[in-house]
Order: sequence, then structure tokens, then C-alpha cells
Amino acid sequence: MAYKVFIDGKEGTTGLKIFERFENRTDIEILQIDEAKRKDPGERARLINSSDFTFLCLPDAASIEAVSLCTNPKTKIIDASTAHRTNPDWAYGFPELSREHRQKIQESSRVAVPGCYASGFASICFPLIKNGIISPDYPVVCHAVSGYSGAGKKAIAQYESPDRNPELKSPRLYALTQEHKHLPEMMKVSGLEFKPVFNPYICDYFQGMSVTIPLYARLLEKKLSAKEICSVFKEHYEGCRFVKTADFLGEGILTENFIAANTLAGTNSMQIFVCGNDERIVITSRFDNLGKGASGAAVQCMNIMMGIDEATGL
Repeated sequence: MAYKVFIDGKEGTTGLKIFERFENRTDIEILQIDEAKRKDPGERARLINSSDFTFLCLPDAASIEAVSLCTNPKTKIIDASTAHRTNPDWAYGFPELSREHRQKIQESSRVAVPGCYASGFASICFPLIKNGIISPDYPVVCHAVSGYSGAGKKAIAQYESPDRNPELKSPRLYALTQEHKHLPEMMKVSGLEFKPVFNPYICDYFQGMSVTIPLYARLLEKKLSAKEICSVFKEHYEGCRFVKTADFLGEGILTENFIAANTLAGTNSMQIFVCGNDERIVITSRFDNLGKGASGAAVQCMNIMMGIDEATGL
């Protein structure tokens, strides 16, 4: 018997990518909403409550509304918005972070898909704090670059317009007020006591992302070398299907000592690189902002909730 799946917000980038990942699956029946009724609360409620799984690919307010429309206790909701990522009643959809994260996803009927930047940030900061390498009050600085697909339909149209602003050819720093919407999630999930300095850039390529956190060895709680920190990450993510730590300095993976941000586009994979030296260490997480940073993570969580191979369709 096929699982009935409704994607509320299928017209957006994440919704479309989730839909694409179901194209060749015979265990999924997609419940389609009439285009004229896609904002009709009654029709949305009918489809949500008729589904085994509902994906929410909506703005925060619409996601909160969608959850309120669900009255069927058997319907499981996977929310790709920011609305529920810090809610302790919801599972956080990053199963590789710990056994506890994976177990909560398996047992929950409500899962919040991590934000794209937050995925890379947590993949680095969570192991650092969990393993006592940095303290929760460490002054974390984070630099990140993303393809323009993560900025939504309007930005995609701007970047792909033949008459676009010449500035779009250059990487553009934003979140200049240091109040990016992912910050509460980044802090809570990682265990930080203070907001990090976060510098995200949107760049002139379609998809792919890298998130980087530099460390000063003199400020670490444990006096580990860069190579020893790399070993900690290898052990933390040992056995994970989608998250892998490269050998120290990325031997065999890096080309001419560059880390390109678009290498994993189209996949659900994530790579961790530990580089630098024993005084200044740089840790980078590379993945697809539309994959492990959005739709891929959502489908992976659904697979885990279904009790099947987490890589199905990925």
C-alpha cells in the first residue's frame, strides 16, 4: 500500500524539489491540490488530514496555520519553514547529529527540517560543543556562501534575467544587522549561549553551499591539534550515510587547496573539512542548499519515520 503524501506549497523551490524526488517512487501517492484552491484553508485541511505525511513548504505563518488545520492524529507533518525549528515538541530533522536526534525523528509525528545555513553550522558546532572542544560561550564567527536558489523565486528571476544588475555578478554579503532568521536555531541546536557573528553571502551560481567556522587553538577547551580535531569529527560522523569527514586537509578530495561550494549540488551529501594549522583551524561544511539543506533532508526524515532505508529516493 502506498503512503499518501501532500506537499503544501509545492510551487516553491523546496516543494518542487521534494516532488521531483518522488517521481520514481512506487510507495508514494501524491495528493494534488487544485491550483485555484491552493490557498483555500478548507481544501488544504482536507488534503492534510487525508495524508499519511504532509510536507509544509510555506512561509512561517502559513506553516503554523497548516499545523492548526491538522486534526488527524495519524498524519505526520514535516515542516521546511523556520516556524518550529526551536520548538522542543518537534523533532529536529538532522539525524546524523546524534542518536537522540535520530530516535526522536523515528518516533515523532512532527519534524522540523533544518535551515540550510543552520545545517552546515550545526554540523560543525554541535560536535565541537558535545565533545568539549569549545565552550558554549565561545565567540563563534561563521562565514557562508550559497547559490542564489536559496533566496527564493523572486531572487532566482533576478539572477537569471538578461537585464540583471551588474552587482549580481559579485558575491553579495547580507544579514548586515546580524539578525539572520537562522540564528535562534543555530544557537539552540548547537548549544551556544551567545549569538555567533554570521556573515552569509549569496553568489552567482545556482545551488550548493559551504559554511565555515574558524577557531583559535588558544581559546579551545581541549588543547587538540587540527589533525586531532579532524579525528573527532571522523568519529562523530562514523557510519553516517550522507555526512562524511575528509582526511585532514582534505587529502584526495580538494583540488589545488580550494573548496568549491557547488560540488555536491544535486545530492543529499555533506562533507566536513578540517584545515589550517595548530594555531588557527578552519572547519568547513559543504553540501547542497536544496538537498541536505532542504528537500533532501525532508525526504530523508520521512524515510526514517517510515522505517525504510533513509536513502530511498535520494
